[in-house]
Order: sequence, then structure tokens, then C-alpha cells
Amino acid sequence: MTDRRQFLQAGALAAGVMAFPRGQAKADGRARVVSTWDFGVGANQAAWNVLSAGGSALDAVETGARWAESELCNPTVGRCGNPDRDGVLSLDASIMAGDGRCGSVAALSDILHPVSVARKVMEQTPHVMLVGEGARQFALKQGFKREKLLTPAAEKAWREWLKTAQYTPEINAERRTRPGDSSNHDTLGILAMDAQGQLAGACTTSGMAWKLHGRVGDSPIIGAGLYVDNEVGAATASGVGEEMIRNAASFLVVELMRQGRSPAEACREAIARVVRKRPEASRTLQVCFLAMDRHGEVGAYALHRGFVYAVCDKDRQDDLRDSASVYTSEQT
Repeated sequence: MTDRRQFLQAGALAAGVMAFPRGQAKADGRARVVSTWDFGVGANQAAWNVLSAGGSALDAVETGARWAESELCNPTVGRCGNPDRDGVLSLDASIMAGDGRCGSVAALSDILHPVSVARKVMEQTPHVMLVGEGARQFALKQGFKREKLLTPAAEKAWREWLKTAQYTPEINAERRTRPGDSSNHDTLGILAMDAQGQLAGACTTSGMAWKLHGRVGDSPIIGAGLYVDNEVGAATASGVGEEMIRNAASFLVVELMRQGRSPAEACREAIARVVRKRPEASRTLQVCFLAMDRHGEVGAYALHRGFVYAVCDKDRQDDLRDSASVYTSEQT
């Protein structure tokens, strides 16, 4: 990354938590892409290369997600992800167009670009989701290459974890600080609007480190980690996936926007729903939402401090922003 981008990231991560009011990302009808976390800057720039050339939102989000899967080396996304408690690295991804087309893969191993496999599921099959060995077989038949993705660093981290591992189905057993904060975040969620006003989104992740073999989070679940509707807008989630699945969270955010909430208001209300259902768990588990409506207005909220997101359009290439938390002070 450039020195300027590193400066922006460091500044945003140190700035603390603050709310971004409605209208800060003004709706202007132009192409725009937004992504979760600080590595969203790189994903956005890859996606923007597509959008700025007049490409589709669907191509843009796939390109941004592919950047995260291959160019980024992060323990929660793509080729550098940490494995499950059996030492197996498995990947989850989804992609969705604003007209309702969608595809996803879960527990996919040995394939570098799960988001592209998810798009093939969407375009080449009558299904929405393929998992495990079936997903890998499909990917190979579609021309994807099988390759070992587990890095030496990830394998070393797993072997260190094995020394003191507690083999119980504990959510976020790998976390040493608040789960899902800026020091141990997970999941790239990316949303885009193209020059024609079409929306699309994608999610990609290696999921929780040391998870039970076969565990699937929210990222490949349409309506949980991702939902897109050209008539309303798009939303994606990050944090502890089980909470998103329990609440059909991204679908909820979009439906709240359909009812008239701004993207930020919809994200905040969805978090309130999560907290009401599981108040004790919400004291420690992170929940984050990022949304964009059909006019290009952007909003985000997080349950606990640490969440950042990136915005890119014609005027903003490296725009990194803090999200807001309205519940931390009430719970700590």
C-alpha cells in the first residue's frame, strides 16, 4: 500500500467511534463502491477500475473480492486464512445482483477464488448454494485449479493453538480481545452501484479461526451476510456470523430501508434487534453493518468500537471511515 493509504488507515483506526449522520455520503447517482474494514480500500480500488471504465456493479464486486482473496494476506480472508481446528482451510463466499440473481459456496477448500465459483453457481446452475466437496467438484469442472492454500504462517499459528486448545464449540475461541474489532476482524463485504444504477454485492471469508470442521458463517448465506435489491439498496454484515444468521440481518437492513429508513438508520435498528434478542451475548460479540441505498447514500453502524469501512467514487479514492456504536456505553 502507499504511504498515504497507510496514514489514512492508521488515522481512522485511532480516531475512536463516531456516528456519520444521514447524507454524509451524498446521493448523486454516480458509480460508487463501499467495503468493510481497512482492507476495503484495496478491494474498492480494484472494483473501481471496473466501474470507472463503465463496467457493471456485478463485475466490480467480483473483482474487488478476488483482490482480497489473492492479493491481500489476512488471516480471515482468502489464501492466508487460518484453518479450522482440524487444520483444514475452508472458504465461504457469496455474490448477488440487484435483480435477485445470487450464488454462493461454503466450506470450499483448495480453490483460490470462492467468489468466482459462487458466480458460476449463480450463472451456470439452477441452484443458489453449493458446499464442501460438491462445491469443489463443481469448481474443478468449471476450470478452476486445485491448489494448496494453507500458508506456513497459518499452519504454524494452528499448531500453536493446538497446544492449549479447548475442543468445545465456543464462538470465537481464537479471539484474545473483543471479537470482530479492528485487531481481529473478518470478512470482506463489498457493495457497488454502477453508472446505470444497478446494484451488486459480494462477501468472502475464511471464517473463524479454529472453527469446528464444517462450520459455516453468514458470509455465504444470502439474506444473512449479504442482500441486494435494485428497488431499495444493498447491505452486508461483518462480525460474528451466527448473530447475522439468527436475524436474517442483511435482509433486515434492506427491508428497513424499504420502509423509509436511511442506510445508517437501518443499520442501527438492525443492531438493536440483535441486542434485544441476545443482550448478554451482545456484550462481547461484535456485529457490524454496511449499507447503500439505490441513490448511492451510504451508512454503517457497529455494536462495539473498532469497525471501519471504505468508500470509493469519482471524488474519493482512499476514503476510510469509522462506524458508530450506540450500545457499547450501555453494556460496559
